[in-house]
Amino acid sequence: MDAADLDYQARTLSGCIPPLLVSRLLELGHGEEVEFQAGRGEWFCAREWARLLGDQGRQAEALEVLAPYVATGWWPAARAQAELLESWGRAEEAIALARPYADGERLALDFFARLLARHGRQDEAITLLSAGIEDWFLATALVEISERAGRDEDIAAQLAARIPPQHRCDGPWCCRGLDPDTAIGLVAAIRERQGRVDEAIALLHTRRHTTSVNNHDQLADLLASHNRIEELREYAASEYHGHAAQRLAEVLEERGDAKGAIAVYRQPGDSPARQCHGSVQLAQLLARHGRGDEAIEVMRMLADSPGGAEDWIVDTLCTLYADHGRARDGLAYLDTLKARRDGEEEWDFFRMRLPLMADCGLLDEAIEQARAHPEGNTSYAAWIISDLLAESGRTEEAVAVLEAHAPANSGALAGHLIDLGRIKDAVTVLQQRTSEPVGPAWTGTFSTEAPF
Repeated sequence: MDAADLDYQARTLSGCIPPLLVSRLLELGHGEEVEFQAGRGEWFCAREWARLLGDQGRQAEALEVLAPYVATGWWPAARAQAELLESWGRAEEAIALARPYADGERLALDFFARLLARHGRQDEAITLLSAGIEDWFLATALVEISERAGRDEDIAAQLAARIPPQHRCDGPWCCRGLDPDTAIGLVAAIRERQGRVDEAIALLHTRRHTTSVNNHDQLADLLASHNRIEELREYAASEYHGHAAQRLAEVLEERGDAKGAIAVYRQPGDSPARQCHGSVQLAQLLARHGRGDEAIEVMRMLADSPGGAEDWIVDTLCTLYADHGRARDGLAYLDTLKARRDGEEEWDFFRMRLPLMADCGLLDEAIEQARAHPEGNTSYAAWIISDLLAESGRTEEAVAVLEAHAPANSGALAGHLIDLGRIKDAVTVLQQRTSEPVGPAWTGTFSTEAPF
């Protein structure tokens, strides 16, 4: 066991028993296997087994399980042990364990600082994070813990000093480290929790680029949380990505105004991305409120629009057909789409037929057609076919299909083997490796250099 090997397991989820299958083993009463594998270098088994022992009050045994992993110097193992110690009320031991790692890894520093702050040592945490304020990740942690220490003004001033009066980034690699737009967002977060909402809103309006990150818009969320609905409505009318419109519709739906939420999505958007995602969100909203036929019509219009028949859009449409008892209509639509493409149907579209055919009682025919498809002998086709077989109770056949493509589908194959009670076979499949870890374990540090 060494850090590089453990890192390989954690990053790739290959050559090991992954977390979902560890949970499956425990759910099915195979705790002895999890315990055994925890002692043989299976990190996810060790992590879960230590947690279970801790829950049973067997703290010393839990620490013994993790000890060889922590001894490698691998940070995730040390973090897991520190989390257990903290949960047992042994915060000082957790702090002592995590401290040496905070010197070299941003993830470890973030964890260590938050740990300190949770246990009354906010000033120490802020000192550590302030030294790394040029890193947006650490700056975010700094803002999140500064309130409890009464240091909001100090931190806001440090961030404001990194917002040039004129310059705004014109691309993601314009400024290294903490870019001005991110700093603006962090200062706005401080102003909001201080009750200075107008200042926070004004700050966010100064951003050169979108305030959306991971499909959430900070300005839209701020307006919604402070009941500034008319301002949110005005912002939603112009926001490019449609995230503000989505937040407005969510607020209206939460208030019982489904009609108003639907109207938000029916308003035309300026960007193709907004029009496309808005249509999908509208269809989902209609379906939630028992208007399945309208939802299908919305998605049908989107799929039939120029360039609209992308695989994920058609898949959403077919799912709606299936969910509303209209599987045959879904098949008819796929037939129409196939005809438009001169009878060609690549696997990404053909696979949508299979659950629809199964819903129509045509499972055997679906499997026969899948195997006859030009891509039917691929590993990704085998995965879909095996799922269909397993869902119909034909798990042995599902295993046979996947075994022909091992180890490409090792996770799915092992899952079915576990369901059949063939635990040793499942573990053997999972522990096969197609390649060995290369290079040192990842330290948790990202480069600030531009990729090109």
